[in-house]
Amino acid sequence: MSLVLYNDLTRKKEKFIPVREGCVSFYSCGPTVYDYFHIGNARPFIVFDVLRRYLEDVGYKVTFVQNFTDIDDKMINRANGEGITVSELAERFIAEYYQDADALGIHRATVAPRATEHMSEIIGIIRNIVEKGHAYEVKTPSGDGDVYFDVRSYAPYGKLSQQSIDELEAGARVEVGEIKRDPLDFALWKAGKPGEPSWESPWGKGRPGWHIECSAMSSKYLGETIDIHSGGVDLVFPHHENEIAQSEAVTGKPFVNYWLHNGFLLIDKEKMSKSLGNFMTARAAREKYPPLAIRLFMLSAHYRSPINFTSEGLEQAAGGVTRLRNCWSDLLYARGSRVGEGDASAFVKELEELDARFYEAMDDDFNTAAAVGVLFEIVKRVNTWLKKDSLPIAFFEAAESELRKLDGILGVVGIQKSADSGADEIEGLIQERDTARKNRDFARSDKIRDDLLARGILLEDTPQGTKWKRKL
Repeated sequence: MSLVLYNDLTRKKEKFIPVREGCVSFYSCGPTVYDYFHIGNARPFIVFDVLRRYLEDVGYKVTFVQNFTDIDDKMINRANGEGITVSELAERFIAEYYQDADALGIHRATVAPRATEHMSEIIGIIRNIVEKGHAYEVKTPSGDGDVYFDVRSYAPYGKLSQQSIDELEAGARVEVGEIKRDPLDFALWKAGKPGEPSWESPWGKGRPGWHIECSAMSSKYLGETIDIHSGGVDLVFPHHENEIAQSEAVTGKPFVNYWLHNGFLLIDKEKMSKSLGNFMTARAAREKYPPLAIRLFMLSAHYRSPINFTSEGLEQAAGGVTRLRNCWSDLLYARGSRVGEGDASAFVKELEELDARFYEAMDDDFNTAAAVGVLFEIVKRVNTWLKKDSLPIAFFEAAESELRKLDGILGVVGIQKSADSGADEIEGLIQERDTARKNRDFARSDKIRDDLLARGILLEDTPQGTKWKRKL
């Protein structure tokens, strides 16, 4: 294996070498759970899920951490507006996150920490930063203290965004109520206000700033130096820049070895924004388009490139998923009816060559666009062979193994989901339906068909027998 990744810290491709041989520590920024996550958030959730799957496929033991930000201004404002606690709001939208993420085929994180459950770690790292002279306290009128990171005390600040402190300061602003030495300084701890959740700390009652939670939780679960940290390109500054500063100010070690950021998702060639009226949640998107079509669409462009989310693109992706799933369904059906004699060595050789191209694409900075192209080429070759009247068992074994493996990485066919949903049971019901039809028990036959349809299973009666496939 020779995986090469584009590192945003160095602005070049680098061979991937983990801190610990055979293991990968991987941190990816998760959602702030005040609402459904939007379709722009879905892109990093999907693409970095595939990178994680790929690393696992090639033999790494991956510890994948994705946090939930469950305390911030947006959460407080919405909870107060609805007359519920911030905790109740968080519980609701964490559950909604999983509903959407599961539908999009996103695997659960190894650890999914919440900021509010890690206050001791957060307070501990802030205390350490203060003791090392990289942060200072400002007393508020309430007597409690704000704590700010002193950006000018950390000389490498700006190395991820590749801007000088003076350049960054020109665009900085001071929020209402902030009293800090420099406009670039950022809050590590915020003094409590009436109507807000707060926790006891050495600086009085308050709550953490946004950036510090990721440093505290990543170090707890992944150690002082992480192999990979990912997120959207909009997080480069200030979020990831600030994570680097506060983490390295404490440890004196590199915080992350490989920084990966996906490009923007555009809606009809414009950046998504509520003010433009083109804002869409992942929930709304998957109610309009098949979830696997959304997933395939997100993987159809290189992760670092912008991608334009259009109805035409989604319809094309939906057609692609249908083609993939029909191929899988036809393969299973043919195995049950057309196994015979023959030589599959030519097919196996073709498959080996395509498999090598798939891994070459993925090793080249995680090029899912090229990898998806290889998957469709494999489907084309399988469909060509399926036109034969009789097929050797070696053909089925090779084709099924390859499709299962690649779908285990990309997750766009839904083979595992189909398997989990009881393919053997479905085949049994189809046989029962065939028997009912032969016995002219059409009421029973129709009920089995309708019950399967309600489960998303479409039946097609052909001269060769009954075939089935899943609706998108």
